[in-house]
Amino acid sequence: MKIAIIGGGAIGLLFAHYLNEHHNVQVYVRNNSQADRLRSQGLIFERDGKRFNHPIQASLFSEWKGEEDLTIVAVKQYSIPEVVCSMKKMSLGRHLSLLFLQNGMGHLKWIQSLEADHLFVGSVEHGALKVESGTVMHTGIGATKLAAIKGDLTFLQAISEPVLNYFPFVFKQDYKGMLIEKLIVNSVINPLTAVLRVRNGELLENQYYYRLFLKLFGEVSTILDIADKEAAFTHVKMVCRHTGNNRSSMLKDIEEGRHTEIDAILGYILEEAARKKMGAPFSESLYCLIKGKE
Repeated sequence: MKIAIIGGGAIGLLFAHYLNEHHNVQVYVRNNSQADRLRSQGLIFERDGKRFNHPIQASLFSEWKGEEDLTIVAVKQYSIPEVVCSMKKMSLGRHLSLLFLQNGMGHLKWIQSLEADHLFVGSVEHGALKVESGTVMHTGIGATKLAAIKGDLTFLQAISEPVLNYFPFVFKQDYKGMLIEKLIVNSVINPLTAVLRVRNGELLENQYYYRLFLKLFGEVSTILDIADKEAAFTHVKMVCRHTGNNRSSMLKDIEEGRHTEIDAILGYILEEAARKKMGAPFSESLYCLIKGKE
């Protein structure tokens, strides 16, 4: 299968490594320096202390025409409006199959305006770290959950079957439920670790951080009207424990002076709280702290 990956961040490069083993992958990035680096030196991948290097095709996003069998969009949530507007201009009249891999829920209103035969969303639970523009580390093995907004989910089976050991895929029928499950995880772990500047596991290990963890989960799960709060809480704790040594993407964004995805995560929670006329003191405090740090 010919696969385009839009985005040269940690998740885009992680997918590029695993899918390139069995498919014809082309990575589309924003700047010439990263494209040149990938073309000349290949993609360097690290896992469990071992380093791999393999050739990869790389181009600028402006060169994407939607000609591949599948296009995976792995940019941050805040880049989605710009990317979607560009895609509409660049792929006029083409039959597209698109998979979006963003945190939060804010991208839904943008991507649903795209004309595509297949429109998928994914929830990535792997740990990944981009060390340099051409180097990615797989820091935690999780799973990628996939669901269809439109089209046939079995279309994606071709990408999932060869890489199950280190890069499993799980198919879900309810895309909103799948994204909400990930949203709860992101809403609790990411803002707290970013403000406290700690690795994920410290939220469970430090009794005072854990009190905040409990309060924030209770608030977010109530606003989202989660039916089975016990199961949701068990899932959030499991993800936090399994990624205990990782530093969240939001913490890394703060440390490196980049914009975060706080608007797509706690911003969405605050919008829901306002719509339902509910208070959200913990979410609002963390939202303001992150925006202030930005």
